Amino acid sequence: MILAIDGVEFSYNSHAVLQDIEFTLARGEFLAILGNNGAGKSTLLKCLNKILKPRRGTILIAGENILKLNQLEVARRIGYVAQRYESGRVTVFDAVLLGRKPHIKWDVTPADLEIVYRILHLLGLEEFSLRYLDELSGGEQQKVIIARALAQEPGVLLLDEPTSNLDLKNQLEVLRTVQNAVREQNLAAVVVMHDINLALRFADKFLLLKNSTIFACGGLEVMTPANLAAVYGVPVVVARMQGVPVVVPL
Repeated sequence: MILAIDGVEFSYNSHAVLQDIEFTLARGEFLAILGNNGAGKSTLLKCLNKILKPRRGTILIAGENILKLNQLEVARRIGYVAQRYESGRVTVFDAVLLGRKPHIKWDVTPADLEIVYRILHLLGLEEFSLRYLDELSGGEQQKVIIARALAQEPGVLLLDEPTSNLDLKNQLEVLRTVQNAVREQNLAAVVVMHDINLALRFADKFLLLKNSTIFACGGLEVMTPANLAAVYGVPVVVARMQGVPVVVPL
């Protein structure tokens, strides 16, 4: 397993946000974290990246305890795409090159540049390499931010609502980009999502949060009408449209 979480708990002051969080993830797996607003999804992601320090529990990546590593060492192992980011007047190439920062000692090497070229090619961003981020569409910017995280060469990729404020076409393209990266680079991805149907289309594992803890975790077998109704408080049916599972509220 590339990622192993055991007994993680987190509180804001005396308010418990996460309790007894436990799951594992292997390379090549795409995990969607689902649940109502305020369920602790983004907080869990920040705990995994050591942005927030859990009150208790362990977070292991490739057997190493993240909580015992400094932020530079964490950045060499985990790529993080936040919910919000600043675009700024920086070119696409330079933005992706920033992903190499945790690995650069004195100066950028030919190997660093080669990694950037490879990531730009992988995500279809070569034609944008000399354009500024603030000249791109929202979907194109999101791909660049993902490319920057991939340039870190992480074992685990964390994304916090990567499709928020994107149209349907860009939602599909961004999540397909993540799915392809997981498969082609043998990563593990943990993605906070609100859209259950997008999660069903792209993820292969699902973690349902309710009342600060895990209500269910596993493959498609946990995405049942009963579980979804219990977590979201809305009766649903789970059907298939042209082979794709979809959730329809009743």
